Amino acid sequence: MLDALSWLVTQIGLGFYNLFFAVTHPSLWLDWSDKEALMRFVYYGASVEFFFVVFDIFLVVTLIGLIFRPFMWACVRGLEGFANAVGRTAAWAGLIMVAQQTLVVFLQSIFRLGEFTIAPLGLGITQSVGWWSEGLKFWNAVVIALCVSYTFVQGGHVRVDLIYAPLRHRAKRAVDMFGALFLMIPPMVLTWMYAWFFLWRHLITPKVSASDQLELMLRKSSIVKWNVETIGFSPDGFNGYFLFKILMLCFVAMVLLQAVAFFYRSYLEFVEGEASAGKYLDRDSLGEGEEAYEGTH
Repeated sequence: MLDALSWLVTQIGLGFYNLFFAVTHPSLWLDWSDKEALMRFVYYGASVEFFFVVFDIFLVVTLIGLIFRPFMWACVRGLEGFANAVGRTAAWAGLIMVAQQTLVVFLQSIFRLGEFTIAPLGLGITQSVGWWSEGLKFWNAVVIALCVSYTFVQGGHVRVDLIYAPLRHRAKRAVDMFGALFLMIPPMVLTWMYAWFFLWRHLITPKVSASDQLELMLRKSSIVKWNVETIGFSPDGFNGYFLFKILMLCFVAMVLLQAVAFFYRSYLEFVEGEASAGKYLDRDSLGEGEEAYEGTH
């Protein structure tokens, strides 16, 4: 027990040092013309060191917020505003998906075309109809990955309330804080660790894994090269599947940020009482007379 506590305290202290070192030596991990810098970036992107850097930032921000409550409200508004801005922008991918599906149906079933070109602003993209058809999955993934926090802020996720609904205000906020810290953050941290290396295994060769140590990765740097995945499910199908792996990381990052925002909001509403429920909450409106349906769209 003492060893575990000592390790935790040591890692928290090293987190501040690693943050300072990374900020003051960016070329060691951002100068990708140096293959060793690239491998450091890959290694540290899902490492214990990176976790404690983020954890230390969370601790400092939380401590400042506990001392100066308006700062914590500012963090809530900033994080929820970011979630809303990203979600409202990414939601347009749904319109693009519908338009692209309609175009595919007309060109394939009516005009019998094997390929077609889209050239907005003079930048032409010529691909087979199969490529455009499979590409619909990408727009669907954009909506799922980037609108997840927006939907959470808007209260649009499906809920099954067995014991939550009849609870009093502060009991609900206590449940929300517990859920944010122990039901949202841990699975997302685990998902990030595996999704990070899952992405890089399809971007560079030789392949990397979560079990590789930094020394091994630095030795691999002498033979590392870019090998971006461009293989589709069919010969003429959509070949940008590495984009889905990037979106997976975006999904995890959005949920993690929303977990922090939700924890802060729940704490503030717990401390300030029922009068603060929904304070500064920016939710879309369906219009006058549609209040009963808001949060379910």
